[in-house]
Amino acid sequence: MANLGVKVDGLVLPNPFIIGSGPPGTNANVIAKAFDEGWGGVVAKTVCLDASKIVNVTPRYARMRASEHKEIIGWENIELISDRPLETWLDEFRELKRRYPDHVLIASVMEEYRRDAWVEIVERCAETGVDGFELNFSCPHGLPERRMGSAMGQDPAILEEVCGWVRGVTDKPVWAKLTPNIMHIEEPARAALGGGATGISAINTILSIMGVNLDTLRPEPTVAGYSTPGGYSGKAIRPIALRMVMECARLIRAEFPGRSLSGLGGVETGGDAAQFLLLGANTVQVCTGVMIHGYSLIHRLRRELSAFMDTHGFTSVDEFRGYSLKYLSTHADLVDRQAAAKAQSRRDHGILQDGHWIGDELVTQSEKLVANR
Repeated sequence: MANLGVKVDGLVLPNPFIIGSGPPGTNANVIAKAFDEGWGGVVAKTVCLDASKIVNVTPRYARMRASEHKEIIGWENIELISDRPLETWLDEFRELKRRYPDHVLIASVMEEYRRDAWVEIVERCAETGVDGFELNFSCPHGLPERRMGSAMGQDPAILEEVCGWVRGVTDKPVWAKLTPNIMHIEEPARAALGGGATGISAINTILSIMGVNLDTLRPEPTVAGYSTPGGYSGKAIRPIALRMVMECARLIRAEFPGRSLSGLGGVETGGDAAQFLLLGANTVQVCTGVMIHGYSLIHRLRRELSAFMDTHGFTSVDEFRGYSLKYLSTHADLVDRQAAAKAQSRRDHGILQDGHWIGDELVTQSEKLVANR
């Protein structure tokens, strides 16, 4: 029987599935629902010191479907971080830890580029008993003009400095959530880990424009006739997320052994999750998938991941975590491997013509007879 339990940065989770920061973790009621359903942990919606500056608009979502009225394959949002007062969140964090002392609750925090602001929000959240922190360096819209979110995540020097500020005031796990809106994710990952982050979360949403309405000629989602680029999520971004998780995993193995990696981006099935784990993730976060399928999605995720493990004879997640990394190489190496495989095939088939070994697929049956005389 497969054991789905994982231990990450000292945190013990019954399974590797974590609710990702966003609408599914927008208040204590829905976080409690996630715990009751059996999620391994929850990263709450991102909080800041002064929520009065956070003003959302409506509508703030747009969806891409496989065909009209069919399956959602992509989801864009222009939603900001939490607009609820920090004091409210602190009360709810305390209540959640009182009711669910053994469940993992991660506070997601974001602030401007000021040491005193980051220190204050981390210290105040830590006092509530939360189990760790995720530093939001990755929100692609709405706050970059205040040097928050992805504006920080795209600047490795700032990212390293902020991670150092946070690490200096807490001994709880600290995960840096990275933006995919960058050429090489290894650079900010290295900076965050170098600054003291105990782990990486990757990836957040991809900056996008969902489309233009051909009747109104307005980009979507449209607010009072206008729009703005937003964050793209859902199963359509999974291939990009897998590539970036792989790059972070390689970096961690080479330069920061023992640090953790939480993978996210388009997870809706146990098979999706298995791919992130095979590429080196310790845990798997789900956000848009919960918005589409509901909190009960966890039952399918656990069932399907367990079935995958049983099929391959794995009894724990650690047995296969990172297993597939060894099969990723460079194009030049693939050329050499293909040439070597073809040469070996020729030798194995024992076919010689004009003094050269050739493959079975290149000769006719009559030529084989001649070659083997």
